[in-house]
Order: sequence, then C-alpha cells, then structure tokens
Amino acid sequence: MKKVFLVLLMVLAVAGFALAQIKNPTSDVLGAHLNYGRGCAACHAPHSGAYGNGAAGHADSGSGNIALWGQDVGALFGQTIITGQSEHGSYSETLPATWDNSRPDVANLLTCLSCHDGNYAQGAMMKNTVYETLPSTYGNKNSIPTLLGNDNTSTNNYLNDHPVGINAYVECGGTYDWDCSETNGTISMNGPGSSAFVTNYGFFVSLKAYNSNATVMCTSCHNQHLMNVVKVTTGSKSGLPSGNYATMFFIRAPYNPASGTAGSNQTAQFCRQCHGGEANEMNGGLTIPTTF
Repeated sequence: MKKVFLVLLMVLAVAGFALAQIKNPTSDVLGAHLNYGRGCAACHAPHSGAYGNGAAGHADSGSGNIALWGQDVGALFGQTIITGQSEHGSYSETLPATWDNSRPDVANLLTCLSCHDGNYAQGAMMKNTVYETLPSTYGNKNSIPTLLGNDNTSTNNYLNDHPVGINAYVECGGTYDWDCSETNGTISMNGPGSSAFVTNYGFFVSLKAYNSNATVMCTSCHNQHLMNVVKVTTGSKSGLPSGNYATMFFIRAPYNPASGTAGSNQTAQFCRQCHGGEANEMNGGLTIPTTF
C-alpha cells in the first residue's frame, strides 16, 4: 500500500511540474507586432508591397515580391552593416543588392531590419521603446532601445548585436560547440550531450542552410508572429511536456526571465541551443533538467 501511495505521489508531482510549465496567453499573441493597431498589413501589404503601404521611399521594382513585404528595404540593399567577432573568427555581412530569394538573409534578416534598423532604415513602424513589461530583474537606468545601429551608443554600431547573416553559422564538434553533426547546413543533435539536451529542453532554433552551413538569422531565435507564447510538442525536438509555454520578445522557445522560481535556468537553456560548450550536458550534467 505504501509503495502504491509513493508511486501515486510521484505521478502527481510530475503532473504538477508539467502543469506549472504550461501557460496560456493573456493578451493578443502578436503583441508589439500589432503595430499600434495596423496589424498584419503594417508588414505584409496585400497589394504592391511598400508602394501599396505608401512607404516606398526608394525605387524598388521587386517590392512586395517576397512575403508581400510592405516596408521599404531600399536603403538596406547592398549595405555592409554587421561586422563582428565570434569564436569562429571575424566576419562581415553584406546584404543582398536585390530581392534575391536564393539567400536566406532576404526574408529572415533584410525584412526584419526594414523596421528594426535605426541607421539606414530609420525604424519604419518602430518608436524605439520596448512594448512588453520588463521583469524587475532588468536594469532601469535607461530606456531599453529596440533599433539596431542607433541604440544610444555610436551610430552605425552593430558590434553590440548578436551575429546574424550568411557568415554567422553554428558548428558541431568544436571547443564551444555541441557533439552534434551537420549535413548540408542541417544540424542533428545526435551526440550523447546534444541528444540529452533535447530531452532536457529542446532544439527550437530555426537555422537557415546556406553554402552547406547552418546560419543564424533574426528568425532563428525570434518568431515574429508569436510574442508571448510558444507551443511545445513532446517528440524528437523536445522532451518537455506538450503545451503552451510562456516566452518574451518573440523568442521561439520557452523563455521567461520573469519566472519566480529560484534557480530557474530556462533562459540560459535557450542560449545553450547553439552554445553547447556552456551547457550542463557538455560538462558532465546529462540529466540536469530545465527548471522553470
């Protein structure tokens, strides 16, 4: 009888743990991308691209041809805007000169910058303020900027932004990397450490293959259509209980820095998807779970 009671208690504990992680949104999931009421049409013009939105500040014969994009990207064409340093060395990113659909940085970087760049694109719909309520753990000495290249440091400074672009890529097997494998730009988390990480958290990032490399784009970390919730399905990409999980900043994985749980490591887990060298599983902690 005691054994049955103990098993039942463990089952209830596990069920309670799972339920504690599942969150339902309390506001519209588009959040800041409701664009002060304009909604989807602020980014996706049903007709004629930026011309249809009255936002064509530069001549662009291909405006709207990709994703019905309705913001002006003309000032970004051909710009070398991202230069930085990572464990893979220094590099620069030169944006395409046209709507080149063969490059993933068109739909997954260039379009994002048409609203989020404060240097060449001037922000479009952005007002350079954070829409979400920030947790008390964040600093409060200044207003947190949202425009790249114009963030109260020096103008045209992209060095303080996370590397993205066709030269920013994720590798396997290095000092700072997972024991994963890569085939034609697709990462497989199939090593002892990386597969354990998928069980303990998951692999939610959306890396884009280019020249046989898995490259990091804006949309690798951000799902522009869901600001405050992410749907998780238990399976090959995650061992977490299925359900809706809280997130912030359009992060495409469970990510809640406002968690009140002592020792919560969920935001660290998100970064560890690409930075395996800093993960528990690559440092002897194969069974350390994600704490929400």
